[in-house]
Amino acid sequence: MKYAYQGIPGSYSEICIKNNYPNFEETIPCRTFQDAFELAKNDNSVRAVVPEQNQLIGSINIETLILKYRLNVVAEHFISVDHSLLVIPGTKIEEITDVYSHTAALSQSNNFIKQNNFKENVMADTAGSAAYISKMKDKSKAAIASKESANIYNLQILNSRIQDEQENYTRFLVFQKDVIQPEFNKSEKYITSFIFKLKNKPSALFQSLTGLSLRQVDMTKLQSFPEKGTFTSYYFFCEVQGHIIEDKVSGSLKDLELHCSEFQLLGVFKQSSFRNR
Repeated sequence: MKYAYQGIPGSYSEICIKNNYPNFEETIPCRTFQDAFELAKNDNSVRAVVPEQNQLIGSINIETLILKYRLNVVAEHFISVDHSLLVIPGTKIEEITDVYSHTAALSQSNNFIKQNNFKENVMADTAGSAAYISKMKDKSKAAIASKESANIYNLQILNSRIQDEQENYTRFLVFQKDVIQPEFNKSEKYITSFIFKLKNKPSALFQSLTGLSLRQVDMTKLQSFPEKGTFTSYYFFCEVQGHIIEDKVSGSLKDLELHCSEFQLLGVFKQSSFRNR
């Protein structure tokens, strides 16, 4: 299987792939999240691995792409995001004036940046900032990126774990064209993922979720986002604990569908062991 991701080698998305799919056939760097989705849509030998939510900054806002491509969600993975300050070898911290990284990494390392009076410069991704510093060969410039990027782009790790909060995890979702579901096993835990749009009527959201409550199905995510071109019509990206084959899950979703003008199952996948911490 091939795995497409946004960024370049050394990015946290690529790290996620290598950590969880060591026997991958190929990793495919993409310029944007949409490019990764597009590859997976057009080739059933390609999966798209995309960050969905970060512990510190919240949603990555990929819901509109999930709606547009409607690919099958086959897995979730949680990756620890540990930012490092990467420099040209031999650089001293007092020589640095500018720091480069993705806006999320800059915001997550705000305290460290302020303490050292660095000027922030926004780049498209963390690994790209490391590649830029390596190319510039300027000791006044540094990158905030993964330690793996230091090895790839021949940079020195001047400081490790510089993020404001030491526990900093990002959740990734894995998408593919072909629909697959794991066989139900009572000893395993699962997530059922879907999107829906409610009918235009009072208390529609409250009524639609009643079935989940009555059947004691735990909801793990509910994210709203506007339909394209309007501020009055909204879709919901939702996840619940359990397998669609279980009566309580399938029954609650049938109840929910009664209140929807649109409903689509996105996938059923094994719950990550990270959730058991």
